[in-house]
Amino acid sequence: MYKRIMIKISGEALEDKENHLPYRTAFLESIYTMVKQIRDVGVEIMIVVGGGNIFRGKVASSIGVDRATGDYMGMLATIMNAMALQSFFESRGTQTRVMSALPLNACCEPYIRRKALRHLEKKRVVIFAAGIGSPYFTTDTCTALRAKEMMADSIFMGKNGVDGVFTADPRKDSSAKLIDKITYHEILAKGLQVMDSTAVGLLEDTDIDIRVFNMADPENAVRLIRGEKIGTLISRK
Repeated sequence: MYKRIMIKISGEALEDKENHLPYRTAFLESIYTMVKQIRDVGVEIMIVVGGGNIFRGKVASSIGVDRATGDYMGMLATIMNAMALQSFFESRGTQTRVMSALPLNACCEPYIRRKALRHLEKKRVVIFAAGIGSPYFTTDTCTALRAKEMMADSIFMGKNGVDGVFTADPRKDSSAKLIDKITYHEILAKGLQVMDSTAVGLLEDTDIDIRVFNMADPENAVRLIRGEKIGTLISRK
């Protein structure tokens, strides 16, 4: 059903809050299992990871750091997370490349579109770091932009313990209902917090869909690849 997909992973999902550590080994293992199973059915994989487990914007403002500087600090956090994923994947035999929108040649490659496409053709997992390299843009925007540039078929947003997009936060409202299918226009009109509005706007005129699903079971991603109806489908129409 898909040839090439983008996976969006939030930085906060990586965090081991119980032990006050930036990473949970069990969650990293779950991500790797999901990636391996998708690759095994012949699908090319890209990843964008956030940096919230290491640095958050509200921390910057609380200590008097201006927004632009705080955003650059957040970009550095995404590079650290991308390197962690790369090392974790490669220790298990999966070839991975980290490509950064900020030049940091000592530890990752600069983002060059044609080179990224070549990595994908060679069946390497490509992890995009540092957002789009500019402040005031989120990793959601990076996800949408890179998905368009790389001609992805879909964006997979794996949620930790949440089955998809709901009418309200299911952890706070027991009456919240799962939305099976919704358009980008409806996401903006209803103000649903799936991605930021800039990212949604980038995708409105494309055939790239978003699959929001519970990644507690790594096999859910493979079920989506095979066309099963799981979680929430977000599309142009």
